[in-house]
Order: sequence, then C-alpha cells, then structure tokens
Amino acid sequence: MPRGIAPLATPTNHARAMSLSAEDHAFLQALGQRLRLLRARRGMTRRILSAQSGVSERYISAVEAGTGNGSILLLRALAAALHVDLRALLQDDAEQPAAPAAREPGYRGRIALIGLRGAGKSTLGRLLAPRLGVPFLELDQEIEAEAGMGLGEIMELHGQAGFRRLERGVLERLIVSHPQAVLAAGGGIVAETRTFARLLETCLTVWVKASPEEHMRRVIEQGDLRPMRDNRRSMGDLRSILASREALYALADIQLETTRRDVPALLAELAAALAD
Repeated sequence: MPRGIAPLATPTNHARAMSLSAEDHAFLQALGQRLRLLRARRGMTRRILSAQSGVSERYISAVEAGTGNGSILLLRALAAALHVDLRALLQDDAEQPAAPAAREPGYRGRIALIGLRGAGKSTLGRLLAPRLGVPFLELDQEIEAEAGMGLGEIMELHGQAGFRRLERGVLERLIVSHPQAVLAAGGGIVAETRTFARLLETCLTVWVKASPEEHMRRVIEQGDLRPMRDNRRSMGDLRSILASREALYALADIQLETTRRDVPALLAELAAALAD
C-alpha cells in the first residue's frame, strides 16, 4: 500500500462520534465539495482514486459527504493521488488558474483545441491545420510516443502524478519545436494548473464545446462501447466532469459550440474567428 497507509475497513467518522460546531461542520462540507470537484476534473472514479492513494473508497465517500473527519495524512495521500497541493483540498480556488496576464510573443501561431473527448477537436484540428499551412499534433499521441506505451499503461504504472509530469514535459517540447501548429490537447489538461497556465500563455486556445449527450453519442460512434455498460452512471459522471471543468474551459480565447452542427460550417466559423 503506498506511503505506508493501511486500507480502512470503515471510514473514520468523528463527525458522528463527537459534537461538531457549525463552523467545523461547514468546513467538512466544503472539504467534501472540493474533493468531489478535484476528482471530477480529473475524470477519476472513487475506485481509481482509492487505488492510487491507498485510501479506502468508504473513507473517500465519507469525506465527500462531509462526514469524514479523519487524519491529515489520509488527506495528504488523496491530494498526492490527485496530483494537487494539499491546499487545494483545504481552501477554495487553490488550483484555479487565472487568465494569463502576459502572453508569449507569437502565441497566436499555435492554436490549441481544448474540451472533453468527443467534442470534435481531432476532426476539426486535422482539417484546420492544412488550411493554415501548419502541422497538426495530438498531445495524447505525443505523450504515448514519448513514453513508448499507451495512456492506460502510463496511468497504471505511474499514476495521475506521473502522467501529468510527462504531459507537462511533452507540452514544453512541442512549444519549443513548433512555433506554429494546431494542437489537440487532452480533455483533462485544464485540471493541471501549471500545465494549463502554460498552454494559455503560449497558445491561442479554443474551447470546442458540445452537450453531454453529444459527447456520449460521438464517443460511442467512435467505437468505444464502454459508456453503454452503465449508461445512467456514465451520463452522470460525464455531466459532473463537464460541470467541474466548465469555468476552466471558459478561459479559452474562443468558444466553439459544435452540438448538432456540421463540420464544414464549424470549420468556416473557426477560421473566421481566428482571422479576427
């Protein structure tokens, strides 16, 4: 078990065992909300977070419900698995990046498409790049090439923290080697504060948007039948992820709504927005 933390048979629940002040209760509720938000931004289920932190699912559930008044070491383990500073669990907006105050010279030469999987980033990016006369890059594919393994294997071997370190390094390499490009970023890049801030500084960003239903339909059409295994829960998870990242995606320079719209019209609108 990582970091020497034994699994918990039951959640440590001092909230029921002792009388809490209204202030303490409010703190635990806020802590639970922040844990849910951080987990959703990273698209992590409780089971995945439990496996990567060594903290039981029952304890995670209790914390998210506002009743898990437990050890600071367990909270530190959860923060480490989420690849955030412990402050992100203990104070509001600790990992919220601000819009960049300064942009790097020539940032408009790199067009970065952000948004959830199924929004249309790859489809639009592959068409936009030749129109602009620049290369098209997919950050996740570049990460796989760098690591010599698939994203699932990277997560399994190195966890969320290892993947995010690799993502940051590959992004820096692409920034240096490609002053002009169209880049499709992974949907979760906004959850890594420093990496997303770097993307905002060095690229003109486009949030490729779609409704949760449209995201689900497109992912299934791409041949991924996993969402159909438990459609109700999958849709709930998808809505939660989208809601948790919405304020971050909204920091993009351009927003492009793709729901129920055809590709030629979207490409023309995007090209026009980039020309402004």
